Amino acid sequence: SIMSMAMAYQQKLAEKLIILNDRGRGVLLRMNYIKKTCMDPKLRPQYLTDKTMEASVKYINKKFPNIDFRGNSSNTNTSTLLHYVTSYLAVPSLCSDHRLTIFFQDHVYELLNTIDACQCFFNIAVNFDFTKNYLELIITYTSVIIMLSRVEDKKVLVGMYNCAHEMSNGSSDPAYPRLAQMFMEYEQPIKKLTEEFGPHTKAVTEALLSLQMLYPRRNLSAEQWRSAQLLSLLSAPAAMLDPACCDTMACEYLSLEVMERWILLGYLLCHSSLNTNLSSQELWKMALRSGLYLTIIRDETINIHKITEDYFDGLKGYSKRIADIKECHNCVCSCHMYASGAIHRERRGFLRNALKELVKVLEDEPGLLGPKVLFVFMALSFSRDEVLWLVRYSENIPKTKTPEDYVDSYMAELLFYMERLRTLMTKYSRVVQRYHVQYLAQFDALLLNDTMQNMYVCPEEESVLMTSFVSTLSALTIKQGKQNAYTSVSKAPLSLKEYPDLAKVMNMTQFHTKMLDNVQEMLHETSDVSILCFYPRVFEKMFSQSSEEVSMQRYLMSFPLVCSHFNQTVHQLCPEETEAVEKRSLRLCVTFLEEIAKQTSSVILEICTEQCNLNDQLLPKHCGQTISAARNKKQKKQMPKKGDVQREKPGTESQRKDRAIVTNMDKMHLTLTELCSSFSGSSDFTVFNHIITPTEFLISHLETRLTKIIVRMAHYNQTTQEIGRPSDLLAGIRAYTASLHTLSRYLSLDVTRLVKNVLLQQTQPLDSYGGQTITTLYTNWYLEGLLRQASSNLIVHCPAMHCFVNQTIENENSFRAEEYSDISEMQALAELIGPYGLKFLSENLMWHITSQVGELKKLVIENMDVLVQMRANFDKPEAMANLQKRLPGNTSGENVLKRMTIVGVILSFRAMAQDTLEDNFISFPSCLTCDIDPALVAAIASMHNSSVDEEYKLTCLLLVYIAVSLPILALDPNSYYSRHYGGHHNNIHCLATAVNQLSAAMFTVESKNIEQHLKEFLLVASSTLLQLGQNVENRVDSKNRDSIYLLLHMIVEASPFLSQDMLESCFPYVLLRNAYREVYKNSIITLG
Repeated sequence: SIMSMAMAYQQKLAEKLIILNDRGRGVLLRMNYIKKTCMDPKLRPQYLTDKTMEASVKYINKKFPNIDFRGNSSNTNTSTLLHYVTSYLAVPSLCSDHRLTIFFQDHVYELLNTIDACQCFFNIAVNFDFTKNYLELIITYTSVIIMLSRVEDKKVLVGMYNCAHEMSNGSSDPAYPRLAQMFMEYEQPIKKLTEEFGPHTKAVTEALLSLQMLYPRRNLSAEQWRSAQLLSLLSAPAAMLDPACCDTMACEYLSLEVMERWILLGYLLCHSSLNTNLSSQELWKMALRSGLYLTIIRDETINIHKITEDYFDGLKGYSKRIADIKECHNCVCSCHMYASGAIHRERRGFLRNALKELVKVLEDEPGLLGPKVLFVFMALSFSRDEVLWLVRYSENIPKTKTPEDYVDSYMAELLFYMERLRTLMTKYSRVVQRYHVQYLAQFDALLLNDTMQNMYVCPEEESVLMTSFVSTLSALTIKQGKQNAYTSVSKAPLSLKEYPDLAKVMNMTQFHTKMLDNVQEMLHETSDVSILCFYPRVFEKMFSQSSEEVSMQRYLMSFPLVCSHFNQTVHQLCPEETEAVEKRSLRLCVTFLEEIAKQTSSVILEICTEQCNLNDQLLPKHCGQTISAARNKKQKKQMPKKGDVQREKPGTESQRKDRAIVTNMDKMHLTLTELCSSFSGSSDFTVFNHIITPTEFLISHLETRLTKIIVRMAHYNQTTQEIGRPSDLLAGIRAYTASLHTLSRYLSLDVTRLVKNVLLQQTQPLDSYGGQTITTLYTNWYLEGLLRQASSNLIVHCPAMHCFVNQTIENENSFRAEEYSDISEMQALAELIGPYGLKFLSENLMWHITSQVGELKKLVIENMDVLVQMRANFDKPEAMANLQKRLPGNTSGENVLKRMTIVGVILSFRAMAQDTLEDNFISFPSCLTCDIDPALVAAIASMHNSSVDEEYKLTCLLLVYIAVSLPILALDPNSYYSRHYGGHHNNIHCLATAVNQLSAAMFTVESKNIEQHLKEFLLVASSTLLQLGQNVENRVDSKNRDSIYLLLHMIVEASPFLSQDMLESCFPYVLLRNAYREVYKNSIITLG
């Protein structure tokens, strides 16, 4: 007895169990990492896939462990092998991983033998920590050996490394013989493990039998839970403030899955007790009925039924046990209500409602977390077990008639309430701490002291520990483990077997101390579902199924929130996998958030589209039918026939006779409410040090889709050159914006920032994704659709109405020009594309102007000699007449005037756009006007290729060419002036704008006097036009001639550099007065 006690104290059994369990998990993860690395084609070491090494790999597998490379050089590539061992550090790394297994195995067997020598006593209800850690160590070791047997390339990895080591160092690796022996022995792991655990059968069986009361009590159906009102705080209102206590606190939240793993693997290793102990049989069969598969690590599972049956099949006297396995297998796969799938389905249904009630009560009264904190950990543990069970069987569905039991469309709700409980525990951890500080001081310490007073025996070591329990409760958790080990030794002076009351007090006190500083560890222990990270297909399928249920959409955010806990699955012994786990966690999280944002944005924009359609019905363009119907009714005309479908009036969609009728809009608002509720649950969370903000995903999706919708609403067709009116598009955008602002009722979302970002992108040529914007679309359409037809005189610029209008010709255009160019439309365009968009439009207009100016210069150069003489002799009619004949007919002059007219039309359109910009953006710098257009000056300056003097000469001669060509306009029948338009039918009135602005810009670039040269132009033009009335040979229509006289007056009126006095000095005013009288006399005046 004294020796066993001394050994227990000296061997530090409690500490070793804790350390070896942690080390064992690390070794298990490394084995799993090696297996996954060798199976993944992308990660598989290159020396295993290199064809030059194929012969070596086959030879190693065949001859392992006795490999002689020197004697079989024909089958190996020595140089390649040496290259790989020197180039890749993965081989020795993987080999050292296997050496870790040997070290772990040695320490485990040493500890198990020590525990047997000490004759330790195990009971989960008495010495919980000691028993739990003991069973966990056995299962962890068994899992390591099973995983080792699953690494297919282990012989090649170790054999190749040893050969390379021998080639480079002249001797084998010292650990190689032991490794080789272990690989050979554990080719059939279960057989070897059962042999090794034969001496430990008594201790293992004792530990497992301590579960015979706990496991059946925990493994209940949902109906039994419901009858006991499990986890309900409202079932006994009078006892709501009473602390939730029991004799076995830690057992209440112990994982059911963990217990099943202990039982099934434990009895597989120590199977002899199944034939000798009836209690062991019953416990084992109950665990078998719970399912077919056990988790080894993460996504690695074993079919425990098949493995056990196969192993028992080779043993004598186990026919009854094999029959038991088959019976339990049939029970699992049956379709009655007690089948495994049905039981777990009902449990999940119960837990969803139970957790919902628990969360609602605790959110309303967080102070209850103090006395009822045990309920939280029980709820989390039960729920975690059900999640893990469903995940495990989702890819291992047994042959059953009810496969729907293995699918759950409501998993989002269960995960959501698990997250809410975790959040509440973290948020109100101070409440829990304060409560248990007082509880420990005012109850536990006193109870423990009373219990110690009633003890007959208390040895020195135990006395020291027990005294410290009372005096310093902060260190109780560690000392509790030591005390568990010391008092569990056979024939110990203070045996927990003989003092069950002390065990109960210690267990309860330990739980209370954990509430002071181990809350996060407890949360991880009871609610860790990081296994989902390693079942990505199952995880994504769960999300997809939940997202299809409208009632589950409010809980969808639980899926990305679960990803925030995946960092807890990594281990310091396997740091290599941290990056891969991080990437997978972020990928899953982003995938879920993208899908939630996509669904939410779809619903939002569908509502916006519907509201836009309703708003469109109220636009003035749709009132024609209503006015016509009212007029027909007043005039008692024939009403529409019964068969004709009458247009519904706006607002009829809101009239309902029955409140039960649910419209599509109602359904969309309900869906939007559900989806927005998921966003409001968490403003941000962290995944592997990455801060995730869910609403930013929604904003990003809305921004992308709204951009596409705005472009689509423009209805631009490049083939037919059709586009929607700017005012219609603006009304649609306003309707969308108004609907989007209602989103702030559901979410704390900056809709203003969203709309501004989208609309600001539309003022640029391309959006942030490189797509076309409405600025580009309208720029292209106005240039190619409207202005191109205006340059062909199919459309006329109308100064009187500040717009463009169609000519009355037989082939009417597909659009009415005034519907796209009047003041309201241009104001809508300016509001849509803004100053930046109009700047882009202006740049494109300037490009067309400069191309026309380039062609004009070419014409001037072709006729330079004649134009120089005309400039010198403009006041000599006879000389001018002779020089006029030297010009190449009327075509050259017509070409000059045509191109100048196009320039004038473009500048007139640009002026209309600039004027509307002043109305919308009065404070913007581009709204400031000046006599000389800076944009035009910059455009002209950019095209100068020759010297300034040469350019100056060309500019002067261009004005002369225009002036002497003006009489040609009188021959065009469309040159007559229209009072209704306020201009000419062939747009020549735009020459006034072109001459003034172009000359001002060109002379500014050349630093010359603008006024002086415009006076010269006026003199030449006046002299030339005066010849129209004197030349009898030219039978010019007087109406056209008068219209051309008015053009000269328009040039002067439009110029800031010319005056009426200048005009009268060279052109008789009486001609202008008579011209106005004649032109206006022929106009039809309509009033009203």
